Amino acid sequence: MKTKVVVFAIAALFVFGMKGFANDVNFKANFQKSEIKTDTVKVWGNCEMCKKTIEKAANSVEGVSKAKWSVKKKILTVSYNADATSLDAIEKKVASVGYDTRNYTAEKKVYDNLHSCCQYDRPERK
Repeated sequence: MKTKVVVFAIAALFVFGMKGFANDVNFKANFQKSEIKTDTVKVWGNCEMCKKTIEKAANSVEGVSKAKWSVKKKILTVSYNADATSLDAIEKKVASVGYDTRNYTAEKKVYDNLHSCCQYDRPERK
C-alpha cells in the first residue's frame, strides 16, 4: 500500500511540475514576442535635479525598462515594451511633472512649482 501511495505522489509531482514548466515556457515565449523599442524625445530642463525627476517620471510608466535624460542634449532616451505603453504615454507622464516635451506642454502651475534652477526658458507653443 505504501508503495502505491509513493508512486502516486511521484506521478502527481511529475504532472504538476510539468504543467508549471509549460507555463514558464509560455510566459518566456510571450515575453520574447513583446517588442522592446528604444526611442528618443526632446525634453526641456536644466540640471541634475531635472534629470532625476524626468527619469523617475518616465521610469514610472508601466512597460518602461530604462530611461536616461541628457542634461547637455535635452534628449530623453527610453526603452519600453511597445505592447504595454507608447512614447506618447511616456511624454504625457513627463509633462505631468512639469517638463515640456516635443509634443506636450506641462501645465503652467506644475511648471511654476518646479525648483527655480529647474525653470527653463519655455519654447513658444501655438
